[in-house]
Amino acid sequence: MPSAPRNEDASGPAAPVDCALHTPGWFGTLGIQVSAARQGVAEAHRIVVKVGSSSLTTASGGLDADRVDALVDVLAKARSGGEREVVLVSSGAIAAGLAPLGLRRRPKDLARQQAAASVGQGLLVARYTASCARYGIRVGQVLLTSDDMSRRSHHRNASRTLDKLLAMGALPVVNENDTVATDEIRFGDNDRLAALVAHLVRADLLVLLSDVDGVYDGDPSRPGTSRIADVRGPEDLAHVEIGSAGKAGVGTGGMVTKVEAAAIATGAGIPVVLTSAIHAADALTGRDTGTYFHPTGKRSADRLLWLQHASTPQGALTLDDGAVRAVVERRKSLLPAGIAAVDGDFSAGDPVELRDGAGRAVARGLVNFDAKEIPQLIGRSTRELARELGPAYEREVVHRDDLVLLHP
Repeated sequence: MPSAPRNEDASGPAAPVDCALHTPGWFGTLGIQVSAARQGVAEAHRIVVKVGSSSLTTASGGLDADRVDALVDVLAKARSGGEREVVLVSSGAIAAGLAPLGLRRRPKDLARQQAAASVGQGLLVARYTASCARYGIRVGQVLLTSDDMSRRSHHRNASRTLDKLLAMGALPVVNENDTVATDEIRFGDNDRLAALVAHLVRADLLVLLSDVDGVYDGDPSRPGTSRIADVRGPEDLAHVEIGSAGKAGVGTGGMVTKVEAAAIATGAGIPVVLTSAIHAADALTGRDTGTYFHPTGKRSADRLLWLQHASTPQGALTLDDGAVRAVVERRKSLLPAGIAAVDGDFSAGDPVELRDGAGRAVARGLVNFDAKEIPQLIGRSTRELARELGPAYEREVVHRDDLVLLHP
């Protein structure tokens, strides 16, 4: 039998969890009828499912074959009939590599994390491949870094690969490429990666699975505390204390990262179900389990979502007051005349922060000039620059189509 669920960041004795678990079994069903609010969940065609490390591994860090098989059972059933497509974002590579390398807990230093990922990623995908073979399902491994999401050519390639895998009937298993990712280009947790992948593949639903069964309106261990079944916007969680992850254990996520991931996905028009792994089947069929995050926004261009949530600014441009108003209030492009200062070493096409006079980042955009070119442009009109430097300089420094507001 699989061992009992534990906090993703527990090491040794079980650590406190953000939400209580009330239902025995593993990836079971409750038999609750589908509610009208979640009818769209049951009808979702393309689904991204994210599962956390602790839902796949033993306390000592090795993969739990029973848990992997139980998850695959649920995903295979969801795919049966060919009407639904599933992309799996799976944590567990570092955790799976701990025991084989004689590590008792997740290391804090990047080098040993990368070593554990190198060993564990092969074990993880091999386990999924063997488990999916029981249903005749092929597995395709897709490893991503934040850089793959922030660079437009990279994320287009990732999108094409995932679309082709789904079209060919395979189950894409996505993970962060921990073996080569550095601190500067890490997603930090697979919850955020899953939200970005959901947008990348134009998913109809994102399901976040771990060892917590939803968001509660207080400490779930106290009497009278209730699970929050629906979240329609940030105001529904304004007075809720969201638990964060600890420093130790096999995982890196916590309730904070899950709620943040839900905000990214719902802001892009994708509904989210956040629940425990034992309720995976219920989540995929629209039963009343976990917390359902209703969409709050509309789908935007891929590059804008990556720009806002996945890109790493390579520098900054300080704007004068008039340019700040033009960019933020009137949603205009940034022209050379509105720039007061430049900072950093970046190239044309890189993401940069746009700051006001107080140093506050108000927007982020893809710049059209190298950093070394901009000082000669500062405060000048595009017409003047075109006369002096040529027609290539009669353009925006950041076009409004390549710009997102950080504090709309």
